[in-house]
Formats: sequence, structure tokens, C-alpha cells
Amino acid sequence: MSIIKTETTEALIERGFEFFAKHFPDVEKPDKLGIGPGRVNLIGEHTDYNDGFVLPMALPMVTIMLGRANNSDTCRVVTACNDFDEIEDSNKTEFKIPTVKPLYVGTPKWANYVKGVIACFQSIIVGFDAVILSSVPLGGGLSSSASLEVATYSFIEAITGNKTIQLVQKAMVCQKAEHMFAGVPCGIMDQFISVMGIEGHALLIDCKSLQYEPVPLTESNYVFLITNSNVHHELSSSQYQLRRYQCEEASDLLNVQSLRFATMENLNKVHLNGKMNEIIYKRARHVITEIERTKTAADVLKRGDYKSFGELMNASHNSLRDDFEVSCTELDQLVELARKVPGVLGSRMTGGGFGGCTVTLVRATVLQLYGITRVRAV
Repeated sequence: MSIIKTETTEALIERGFEFFAKHFPDVEKPDKLGIGPGRVNLIGEHTDYNDGFVLPMALPMVTIMLGRANNSDTCRVVTACNDFDEIEDSNKTEFKIPTVKPLYVGTPKWANYVKGVIACFQSIIVGFDAVILSSVPLGGGLSSSASLEVATYSFIEAITGNKTIQLVQKAMVCQKAEHMFAGVPCGIMDQFISVMGIEGHALLIDCKSLQYEPVPLTESNYVFLITNSNVHHELSSSQYQLRRYQCEEASDLLNVQSLRFATMENLNKVHLNGKMNEIIYKRARHVITEIERTKTAADVLKRGDYKSFGELMNASHNSLRDDFEVSCTELDQLVELARKVPGVLGSRMTGGGFGGCTVTLVRATVLQLYGITRVRAV
């Protein structure tokens, strides 16, 4: 278990130039750069694919794609991110541009995110040489995949000179790439906040209408502390997809388009009538209550009521642990330990679950007391 520390974007880019020179020694220096930030979701978990509300903020942890066009029909990419689950995964990939040969899912797995964005990009691609570096922990619940997709998209924009004006469209293309090439039926939150994030703000995102509202995070007396359980998760696993199917089953039983439009009154009625089993009931109860918690959380945060916000974070984790059942022993231990520390207002798991990170709302003086540095103020 470790507290997340951040390599600056400037340092990452500098390291990127060195990494590029090492792997492409006969190529001129890179002249194009794409950056995609990771994110932490403060509250609103597993609500995005249910058309609900989420409250994430972009992080100073980023993925970069650095390179240049190579005047060929071949794309060559090398990644410095080497902590893969599959030992056989290579850190290099090479493929033809889509106009020469269609792109397909394959190995190494990380390359599917790159190929997916290129396949979905609305312009002719040119061949390039590029490297990928990241300060976002892989599988840590901080959206390393979306940050890679957005970095790739931004790099392709720079290479082609074809910049997307509608930023929401950019996020949707990256989401489509993850659906098609990574096999993850994710909602829009991760790509949306990576593209649309505003410094010093969280975004309250309506995942149905894609409308959003910036929520200022200006109180310097509090910080959000991200702690890594070091339990790696993979959202393409069956459990994530199962949760989505269970939510869809609940929607069908409640006769609503999505759980966004369900109420606890209707849910309890259907459950008591014996038309819904206990597992589906618990999954739906989490989503319905989490959507309400998220809207309330944005309101109290705007009022500067951090005590109430922390209580909502605690309730969110308890629901994810007990009703949605996506936590794990390590995450629960981190949350329990954090809540015992004086000055901690709330703590919860963040991300899809089954590992990854926790996010804790804590007074800044507590971090100073424990000698914790290099964290960003709210």
C-alpha cells in the first residue's frame, strides 16, 4: 500500500525525449505531443453507464504520447509503462495505417487502446514513430486507459493537423475505442473528464445529457489524498461486465430506460412483490442511492460543507462494499484505517473496484503532521 506521488508533466516529457532517442536513434527529435490526464472520481461510482451523475476531477498524473511523422504508412510505438500483468506483453508495437490495412484487436494489449483511437479517428492517419510514458498507475482506478486514449487522440490531432472542435465528440470517440478494441463497456465519465477537466474544479457530469457543471475546489485547508492499494484490477474482467448486465436487468424489471429513472419506492415495491432477487435489488439500490448522493455532494461542496461531503463519501464506500460488492479486503482496510485518523472527514474506494485506489478527504494539517508531501490542495 502506498501514497500516490506525482512526477511532473515537465519531467515526464523530458524523460520522453530521452526514451525516444533510445528507441528511435536514427530519427529526428519528436515535434508532436499529446497529453491525457488521469482522474479521481470523488463520488458517483458505477453510475455513468446507468445514465446517472458523477463528480470526478482531472489529476496532475498524465499519460503522454511523444513523436513525429515518419513519411511512411507504418506506425511504430514504444511504451515505457512496463508493469503489465502479462509477462509476454511487449513494450513495442508496429502496424500499418488503417487506409493500408484495417486495424484489429491483438497483442500487446496496451496497443489496442492506441489502435482503437486511430481506427475511430475521423481523418486519414499518417505513419509515425512515438513513445508513451505515464505517471498514472496502471489498473489503479485512476483511469490510465482513458488517459492513454486521450493522449493518443491529442497526438493524432497534432500529427494530422485535424483538431476536433467539439470536445465532447473527442471524449465519445475515445469511449468508442475502449468499447471496440479493449472490450470494456465503460461509461463516458473517464474520457469526459480527461478531455474536459478544469484546473481547480471537479465536474458534476450528467451522463445522460452530457451537460456538466464545474464545482470549485478552492478550500486550501482540505486535500483529497489518493492511496494505492497496489491491487491491480482489469475492467475487462467478467465482474465489471456482470455488474452492468445486472443493472440492465434491474432496469428491465422496473420498466425504466435506465436506473437513472428509477426510484427507491418503485424498487422496494418490485422487490417485495417477489419479482426481483436480492442480488439485483442490492445492485439497483446502490445505483439509485449513489446518484442521489452525488447530486447532494456537489451541492454541499459548492457551499463549502466539507463535513457533509465526507459523510457522503463514507456512505458511498459502504454501498459499494455491501450492495454493489466491488470493493476488496485491501481497499476496505485502507478506508477503515483512514477513517480512524483525526482530521479525516471521509474515505472511499474510487474507480471500478476490485483493487486500485482510495480517495480520502483530510485536513491539510494532518498531512503535515504525518510528513506527507507532494499532494495537491483541493
